[in-house]
Amino acid sequence: MSALRVLAALGVVVVFAAWGEAGHEIPYYPSFYPQEITLGFAESASVPRLFAKNAIHAYVGPLSAPKGAAKLAWVHSLRGFVVLTFNPSSRAFADARDRCAAAARLGAALATTKTEYVVHPYPVTPWHDDYVHHGDLVETAKTRATVTAAAGPALKLRVRSGLAAPPAGPAWRTAEKEWDATLEEISLRALLREEATRLNGWIGPPWLKEGWFQAHALYARGVTEAGARGAIEETFTRRVRGAYASVAERVNLERRLVSLLTRGCERVPLGVALRREAVNDDYSEGVENVGYDGQEGLGSAVFFRTVKLKDFPWNGWLRVAAVARPTAAWNPIGGFSDETGGLLWSALGDAAVLPEPYGGGWLPNRVRAVEVSGPVEVPPDALVPEPATGALRPVAPGVVARQRVTYRVALSKFHDETKMSVADVVYPYVFAHRWSAKDRQVERATALPREWLAAVRVVKVDTEIRDFGDLQVFLDTPVVEVYLRHAAEPAEAPAIAPPWSAVPWQLLVLMEEAVTRGLAAFSEDEARRHGVPWLDLARDRKLGDALGAIAEGFERRAYVPEALRGLVSVEQARQRWAALRRFRRQHGHWLVTSGPYGLQKWSGDSIVLAVFRDLSYPNVVGSFDRYAFPLRAWVAGVERRGDRLELQVEAQTLTKFERAYKIVREPMRLPPPGEKARDTLVAHWTVVSAADEVVATGRAHEVQGGRLIVDLKGKLPPGAYRVLLAMVLNGNSMDTEVKVIPYRVAE
Repeated sequence: MSALRVLAALGVVVVFAAWGEAGHEIPYYPSFYPQEITLGFAESASVPRLFAKNAIHAYVGPLSAPKGAAKLAWVHSLRGFVVLTFNPSSRAFADARDRCAAAARLGAALATTKTEYVVHPYPVTPWHDDYVHHGDLVETAKTRATVTAAAGPALKLRVRSGLAAPPAGPAWRTAEKEWDATLEEISLRALLREEATRLNGWIGPPWLKEGWFQAHALYARGVTEAGARGAIEETFTRRVRGAYASVAERVNLERRLVSLLTRGCERVPLGVALRREAVNDDYSEGVENVGYDGQEGLGSAVFFRTVKLKDFPWNGWLRVAAVARPTAAWNPIGGFSDETGGLLWSALGDAAVLPEPYGGGWLPNRVRAVEVSGPVEVPPDALVPEPATGALRPVAPGVVARQRVTYRVALSKFHDETKMSVADVVYPYVFAHRWSAKDRQVERATALPREWLAAVRVVKVDTEIRDFGDLQVFLDTPVVEVYLRHAAEPAEAPAIAPPWSAVPWQLLVLMEEAVTRGLAAFSEDEARRHGVPWLDLARDRKLGDALGAIAEGFERRAYVPEALRGLVSVEQARQRWAALRRFRRQHGHWLVTSGPYGLQKWSGDSIVLAVFRDLSYPNVVGSFDRYAFPLRAWVAGVERRGDRLELQVEAQTLTKFERAYKIVREPMRLPPPGEKARDTLVAHWTVVSAADEVVATGRAHEVQGGRLIVDLKGKLPPGAYRVLLAMVLNGNSMDTEVKVIPYRVAE
């Protein structure tokens, strides 16, 4: 280490010590607010008492409002979908017209009935970022739901537990035997369990939170007519592979897909169920700065990355309760697959990119896409993994990639004090190709990046310097190019196959060896199929000891897997294996990651995570503060002037006084050009023709005379249109309101 780096490190130690005594912020404070997180478990009935005693700061799980809940603040997120699913064996509703009519009669009744869910008769909801593209179709569906359909056979309705049966009517009656249709709630988390890629530091696919994608996951399997199924999959494939010429064509594909999915009424959307979670809002003992996800709620990565204690604004001990004890094994490949395990992993392991909490995009976390371009010829020094072995080989001459994503990767130390390298960054590509044919969960989780990846190329390693006067922080930053076989939207492409690993290469190799020897399996399904333990890096002591013997042998041999020869020297390998073994002796487990927190201790009742405040960690206290307190905006008025629309806007404002705050809705002052705006306001607009085709779509942020301007000049031929408008404030498109206005272009 250079003298400058030594001085910098010593300087931080001194500042840390002074800060710890004085309670003040320092310029560079790595990781997030709490110094320790305790994750416990509680049934909902006991939670009010825990809050009353200030024993917990947050409860990750659904909760009803208890009496005297003045100290609690609430967050709401999308929990699931309420649908009517017809029994394919029902003779009375074998015809699509009869199914649609029966669903319409039930929907019309529910629209005038008080229910525990929000009535919404369309697959894409206000909790989806792409809702603005469907606003006119939503209005049509709502109108249809309020009109009683023609009389037909009485519907024998089965109601799943958790939902209240609708009031009896002449058109339906409840039944448990010989039922025609089921009224049920489909959990969003359960729906996406097989659709989501959650392996090591990869999360995806990039359209995971979009309404059209979730509609496909919810409705496609129930479509029985062969022609409709073919049209659905053709449309879906064109959308996900970028087989369209414009954004308008892409939106038309999404609208067509949703229409095809529900046309036969095998399953019909009726409403959405919301998750209601609580945090402690006590003046002294509570928390503030709470971020959450519009679809995951508090059980998301952004919660731990924003929340801070009121009494310890830059430190402190956070206590969180979850609804259930973790049941999944703790390993980064096929483990952490239950809800509590996912919450735990969100703090232990960093993902390459994170889902936008209140939108459909992706946030840079440990990798940042600096350029998305293409098509481009893949350079000869790029590498591609072999399908069966994963070995990295030079790309074949003349390969053309549809897209190139250039990343800057933020390296840091792992918890075992070893320094990350490009070997850690590229080894997940090797792993995905080697194990996809051996483990079904690995195959599912890596299907998208394996299909899309054409090659990867490490261009160089830069050194970034963060200068804070007396303190300088040096960060190694590889520049990596990833070449893709298909083209995605520029906002989606960085999340498809990012160069990243949350754990060191030697830990992946150690797990591979354990599975190869038949000591364990990565995933629950494979463990059950082979009759071996589900690989757990912390709680399985017998397996932990066996891993120790393997690691000792690898250290003696300075073992480097074939795929990393040339990227890892013998001495580097020996140091890595020695550090991994030393970490296990010190901490009692093998779960080494590069995340903001490390696993400190655990029992049947709680899990304790300790912060990892290392100077090389790139995300610091406050990095994600902009995602706390999501505020909303609305179109309050629209005035047409020539070829443009001038929008008056109302928005929520946050007013803080000491440790309390209030949110009010009021007219929004839009600053004139040249004046720096405190908030980012964007109007999402879509123009639909009389033939229900999207002809133009875009985003507007120009301000003139205190109004937001949507300029449609030259974008539309003569004709009648509908313009769909939605306001997005600071990236928050959740629970948005779409205004549909008529618009005509004269001949």
